[in-house]
Amino acid sequence: MVKSVLVMCTGNSCRSQMAEGYLRHFAGNKARVFSAGVEQHGLNPMAVWAMQDDGIDISFHTSNLLDDYTDIDFDFVITVCDHAQEKCPYFPFHTKRIHQSFNDPSKFIGSPDEINREFKRVRDLIKAFCKAFVDEKL
Repeated sequence: MVKSVLVMCTGNSCRSQMAEGYLRHFAGNKARVFSAGVEQHGLNPMAVWAMQDDGIDISFHTSNLLDDYTDIDFDFVITVCDHAQEKCPYFPFHTKRIHQSFNDPSKFIGSPDEINREFKRVRDLIKAFCKAFVDEKL
């Protein structure tokens, strides 16, 4: 049976978008994957770049709110930042909630090269988490 997975973060612009991209890539037809934010900040161009650098195109993703998915009965809700975990609403008892916080690379301060490295570092952590999630849960 195909599982439904929602990834949540604060603005649905960076971390949850990268996780959605990797989960879709690794899960294939085993899951329907969505992402949403507590707020709606728009897709971060650096997240698009970092994912493209690893061969995953998320440029077509949109920044969404949880309210956009009220008709979906999620099997898993993954929060990828502490703020989203705190603001995450109640889901039916069968929905499994998983929390794995990642630093927000869009908040990193440094030179352009240092910022690029931070986006790649966080991207690689998200990639490893998503691969393990698919291998263990789907």
